[in-house]
Amino acid sequence: MSKKLKTKEKQFCFNYVNTGNVEESAIKAGYKSAPLLTGNKFFDRDDINLEIERLYNMKKKNFLYRACSGYERLAFGSIADAIRLIYSEDFDTKTIDEMDLFNVLEIKKLKDGAIEIKFFDRIRALEKLQQMDFAQQKQSFSFYDAIGKGAGAFNREIE
Repeated sequence: MSKKLKTKEKQFCFNYVNTGNVEESAIKAGYKSAPLLTGNKFFDRDDINLEIERLYNMKKKNFLYRACSGYERLAFGSIADAIRLIYSEDFDTKTIDEMDLFNVLEIKKLKDGAIEIKFFDRIRALEKLQQMDFAQQKQSFSFYDAIGKGAGAFNREIE
């Protein structure tokens, strides 16, 4: 029977998922006395391990979502601010900070004073999105295939 995790235990789990360091995670969670020993003892508990796994899966899902969003921005994002930067005569750092330059790979100021801007490859970003979609579809089919095979085996046992 698992008990509800205390706030400090939840904080340890969160920190561990984000750092991978047992001692640091225990210290950040407020375990000042023997943090390494305390942190290592947590791994003997199923409730702690389940919480770490739950948080890790959420982080992994969020990372995949962020990666997909980033590729979408690279593939479909606007380059208007970068063009504005090229043709701007007078600009300050505040103006540049407000610009959307996500698609910019490199900016060079040439000897003659001209500015050269290289952008990320939109085709490669689209290919990555397609690969991510294909991997997700393959994973989904594998799951459904497993359910179908399990149901088929179950039906054969009943007959």
